[in-house]
Amino acid sequence: MPLHFSEAELAARRAATCRALTEAGLDGLLMFRQESMFYLTGYDTFGYVFFQCLYLSADGELVLLTRAPDLRQAEQTSVVEDIRIWVDAPDARPALELKAILEEKGCKGGRLGVEYEAYGLTGRNCKRLEAALEGFCTLEDASLLVSRQRVVKSPAEIDYARTAGRLADAAWDAALGLAGPGADEGAILAAMQGAIFAGGGDYPGNEFIIGSGPQALLCRYYTGRRALDPKDQLTLEWAGAYRHYHAAMMRTLTVGGTPPRQREMHQVARDALLAVEERLRPGGTVGAAFDAHAEVLDRAGYRAHRMNACGYSLGTTFSPNWMDWPMLYRGNPVVLEPGMVFFVHIIIFDSEQGLAMSLGRTSLVTEGAAEPLSAAPLDLVER
Repeated sequence: MPLHFSEAELAARRAATCRALTEAGLDGLLMFRQESMFYLTGYDTFGYVFFQCLYLSADGELVLLTRAPDLRQAEQTSVVEDIRIWVDAPDARPALELKAILEEKGCKGGRLGVEYEAYGLTGRNCKRLEAALEGFCTLEDASLLVSRQRVVKSPAEIDYARTAGRLADAAWDAALGLAGPGADEGAILAAMQGAIFAGGGDYPGNEFIIGSGPQALLCRYYTGRRALDPKDQLTLEWAGAYRHYHAAMMRTLTVGGTPPRQREMHQVARDALLAVEERLRPGGTVGAAFDAHAEVLDRAGYRAHRMNACGYSLGTTFSPNWMDWPMLYRGNPVVLEPGMVFFVHIIIFDSEQGLAMSLGRTSLVTEGAAEPLSAAPLDLVER
């Protein structure tokens, strides 16, 4: 089987989840997050866009309910042995089929956790799930039960994250080889993603972000391409992805000269990035790391031009995005531990002057100082 972790490691993860279920007074967990399924069993698919649920009992029993196209997917990529198929039909009611499985497993009258915060559990399917199980058992929100476990990475996961960091650097090098007056955004994107594929990497959890000219002030993907002007600016946000583990980076480079204001923006962004990374140490909090970002930018006069969050955890994530829990924002009480991985992005958008500057990279929380997973320098790039 193409498992990316040993069966022993997967079993240890499931055992830890079962202990968490018992401590929470839950008899089992209904998983709808693909990240949880991959993390606990190796199951790798995008079939979660349909109704799909992996049931884990508090004593470790697994049952997957999915569609026929994912039968062999589950057989070949996971350790799940009990795979049930619901059949596509105008009157298909997979939530009722899940209820029958749960009744078979003795869940009637029990307390089950549900991953409500899941792209695989649409509002419509959630209503059907709750209607099917009404009066049968008690459902409780357990959306973060596995996510809290995933946030501290194992040595094997850290190896994948480091590989993702190297792939992110390769993508950056590919972009630098093309960026300049007249460069086509589409060619830059193709080179970046191609470098990741050539290095053995994967598609990322969301699209790469690219924008030049006025659109350099955007931090979301949008469709449409342009060629860079003789005097321009280019913002890129991308991630190396390996075995679904991500290491993101962000940069704004200038073309044909850099205005003094934009040069200052870069220096402030660099100072803020390093200040945040300095606080990514065990025992500190995620909120305190964000505070470092705010303190530097506000002191430099950029309060009106910064964001209200400056990053987030990274790990194994599936489409539609690579952002993981928790996020770096004010007051977040999550305590930092060795093995956590964070993408820190410093974004300064001055809409009045039409200037963008961003700087970001992914770091591993260690016993001491944070370890950047990118070897690329933080210098301002001018073309």
